[in-house]
Amino acid sequence: MNECILVVDDDPEIVGAIAIALEREGYLVRRAYDGMQALELALDPAVKLILIDVMMPRLDGLSALLRIREKRNLPVIVLSAKSEDTDKILGLSMGADDYVTKPYNPQELVARVRSQLRRYTSLGDVNAEARQGILVNGRLSYDPASRTLRADGDEVKLTPTETRIVDLLMRNLGRIFPAEEIYRRVWNEDAFSCENTVMVHIRRIREKIELNPKEPDYIKVVWGIGYKMERHG
Repeated sequence: MNECILVVDDDPEIVGAIAIALEREGYLVRRAYDGMQALELALDPAVKLILIDVMMPRLDGLSALLRIREKRNLPVIVLSAKSEDTDKILGLSMGADDYVTKPYNPQELVARVRSQLRRYTSLGDVNAEARQGILVNGRLSYDPASRTLRADGDEVKLTPTETRIVDLLMRNLGRIFPAEEIYRRVWNEDAFSCENTVMVHIRRIREKIELNPKEPDYIKVVWGIGYKMERHG
């Protein structure tokens, strides 16, 4: 069964152009033209990925993204005409897995969709990689089979991208990963100006697992080198 993609933009021509590019690759496409329509269609379990614009009537894309994240954990790529790093960081901070600025190359957009779906599918594929037992590190426990993280026994809600980062760090306690290596291994793409993207995702994970995110006990920065998951007894 071909994956279903929800495309959300208040410009019908943009939605149509994206739909054509995706349908040529065999994807099914559903269309929405504002944030409220996006909320309704995003709840359908058939939808496997969302492409959503930021500036839209009724409900903007980032507000819709926050509400979608309360209900579903699926890849979301934000589309925006704004290319400043602060706007990208805001989008990623609010739960986006990727950020594409307009104007964009249709082939690049399709490639990003394919990459996100491949990563998302691998999270649920029991044969994706060799499984281990539950990994325990202090307050945290991580089950590689179900890709589930718990803090103090409570399940931590992670996005697909956050899960990949946690999976990498929990399997390699104490090892320092440069931001470039995290990006290459998690995004499966060449790393180029990736520091902000990785930093934002690390910050989001800290907010979910640390007792005091400003003074983290688990995900530590090794200045000038990268990030590591501190080993706890």
